[in-house]
Amino acid sequence: MKRIVVFASGSGTNAENIIKYFNQTKTAVVTKVLCNNEHAKVFERCKNLNINCLHFKRSEFSSSNFVLNLLKEKADYIILAGFLWKIPQNIIDAFPDKIINIHPALLPKYGGKGMYGMNVHRAVKENNETETGITIHYVNANYDEGAIIFQAKTALNDKDSPEKIAEKIHILEQKYFPKVIEEVILY
Repeated sequence: MKRIVVFASGSGTNAENIIKYFNQTKTAVVTKVLCNNEHAKVFERCKNLNINCLHFKRSEFSSSNFVLNLLKEKADYIILAGFLWKIPQNIIDAFPDKIINIHPALLPKYGGKGMYGMNVHRAVKENNETETGITIHYVNANYDEGAIIFQAKTALNDKDSPEKIAEKIHILEQKYFPKVIEEVILY
């Protein structure tokens, strides 16, 4: 069984979905969730699922090997599920093609620094897009520029608010993210 460490920054719905999905398989197991936001709801979700969730500071992530050493102990794959910090090069180098992110748009559109969550959905709405979707991709040294693994689309209409767009994206994330992670692991 492969070991997954999930990184999260917020509510943790994708982390919870991944944990529950892999609890039902023999492919992988989520060994730990790491979070950079000590007030994130993901801690409560992990507690309810009996998964260890650890808060870490920026210095432990980017200026020391604390997080890297933890990952070497606990992870075969790293999954970013709403995690907002750029991954340091030492972690990318230690886990080549083993770090997977989900982005709430069809990359290369609406990617890059600062393009996450409602920022993306507002930009999609402001540009009157007729479709949007999710992109699951490998992580490299640049925000949202790693090789694309999978994309799923959803149609939009002019009545869709940024909040409605967020709901449509959430449905795609919940449906596809764990399955695509499993396909990558099995491949």
